Amino acid sequence: MSIWTRIAEALASIGESVGAFLQSIVNRDPTPPEKSVAFTIGMIGLGAKMAKADGVVTEDEIRAFKQVFHIPENELAAVARVFNLAKQDVAGYETYARQIAKLFEARAEVLEDVLDGLFHIAKADNAFHPGEHGFLAKVAAIFGFSEADFARIRARHVDVPDDPFLILGLPRDATPDAVRQRYRHLVREHHPDRHIAAGVPEEMIELATRRLQKINEAYDRIREMAA
Repeated sequence: MSIWTRIAEALASIGESVGAFLQSIVNRDPTPPEKSVAFTIGMIGLGAKMAKADGVVTEDEIRAFKQVFHIPENELAAVARVFNLAKQDVAGYETYARQIAKLFEARAEVLEDVLDGLFHIAKADNAFHPGEHGFLAKVAAIFGFSEADFARIRARHVDVPDDPFLILGLPRDATPDAVRQRYRHLVREHHPDRHIAAGVPEEMIELATRRLQKINEAYDRIREMAA
């Protein structure tokens, strides 16, 4: 049974509040968290709240959401219902973020995947609004990321011109040895193979692959600057 089919079945129990449903099932589902209904519904809910963060949900943002989650055509109606319920839910996005953080307390790389997916939705309309920045900064804080971590993650997506040192989380006066060590650490931490071994959903692996590409590009640029 696919995760999408399980979401369709869960709809009967969701009621009017996605947030309340999440709180009721987190840590009760024996399924590994990255394959659980709670994680997927939480991500749908956060995606819906993210799309609404600038005051309007655009077709571009909905399309971006579908790019993050490859939803089978026959399951679109169920996912759309969860998406729409989450947009209207009285529970704030902080509730959704806390439940996802609880699922992955020791899995910072998965939580970074989640943030990458939300940034992808935020920038889908070719604009990054203050409301979206505030939303993402608060979600990052709930996930346990520092302001420096958030700046590093944001630099991969919306900072123009992007700073390769910031993308690697390094000061501009970092020594070549420090750059090399940091780069190797990030590659180990974020390599897609690590996600595959952990059973992370395909969509999250794609996000990790894009992230590693940004890390590689930043490292190459720093080496060119030092040459």
